[in-house]
Amino acid sequence: MINLYALTPSELSSLVVEFGEKPFRARQLWKWMYEKRVDDFAAMSDLPKRFIDKLGQNASLGSLELITRQNSADGTEKRLYQLADGQLIESVLMPYEDQRKTACLSTQAGCAMGCVFCATGQMGFARNMRAEEIFEQAMLFARELASQGERLSNIVLMGMGEPFHNYEATMQAIRQFMDRLGIGARHITVSTVGLAPQIRRFADERLQVNLALSLHKSDDSERSALMPVNRRWPIDELISACRYYTAKTNRRITIEWAAIAGENDSSEEAHKLGRLLAGLLCHVNIIPLNPTDRYSGAPAEQERIDKFRNILKHYGVASTVRLRRGIDIDAGCGQLKTNLIELDQVRG
Repeated sequence: MINLYALTPSELSSLVVEFGEKPFRARQLWKWMYEKRVDDFAAMSDLPKRFIDKLGQNASLGSLELITRQNSADGTEKRLYQLADGQLIESVLMPYEDQRKTACLSTQAGCAMGCVFCATGQMGFARNMRAEEIFEQAMLFARELASQGERLSNIVLMGMGEPFHNYEATMQAIRQFMDRLGIGARHITVSTVGLAPQIRRFADERLQVNLALSLHKSDDSERSALMPVNRRWPIDELISACRYYTAKTNRRITIEWAAIAGENDSSEEAHKLGRLLAGLLCHVNIIPLNPTDRYSGAPAEQERIDKFRNILKHYGVASTVRLRRGIDIDAGCGQLKTNLIELDQVRG
């Protein structure tokens, strides 16, 4: 079956002609897919029945199978999908009081980065997702919201996987979010654990898409213990890439800091981070650690976070504390994970 979400406009036009239809039918089909966002060929009322039958026999509108969804007390929704080859991924929708609807999407099945406090990193790596699979997660949320008279407003690539480890598919999906769903570049955020060459490459794309860096430690040996990627691209090289990015784009980088009690929430750590980031166009997003099964760390206490922020302010580094969402359904940052045992339990 041909996944129509994988096709460019020219490829879709070629397919339509191959199916024996006039080229203008491709424009009609495109409109049904991306403007009206239907999920059934039979709903495409201005297409001839012969064409609808041909599509039904040879093509599909996506390939993700929804296995289950969970809803948090705060309104967050987490979805478990099975990909066509049996791999499992999760994505999350977060509603906010200001009417924003933010989708947190996955770019890989599993993750190869091995961050010790992250449930996805604890899973290991299965495979990269294709661009159309990344895009379809957003389309499914956008379609359902539209049916309720709402719209998907923001996308963060902070789900399962390292987006820059799957660079080409990630960039293709980002352009699809903009072109096919009308999501503005400044409403899209890519999060990375620190692949320095890809940060420079991303800067050269000259997009207005937001960049977030998961840092969490200011010392190489300590960061390498938490995040093995640091052995490949240590902090100095990483910050150099960040300075290249800000100089090239004049865009502010978000520095993500998972606040772990007794691990990286001390005044000494705040001074080290302040000195490291001083003069960099950035903003620190402090995230009290979300619990995972294989990491014993606990979230930092608010009093220590407040003191941490005051020290950063002394260095001219602004910060905020991220609102934790979906923790009761393991939908928070670093909590996404899937396995075949879970699928068997769901299907009973």
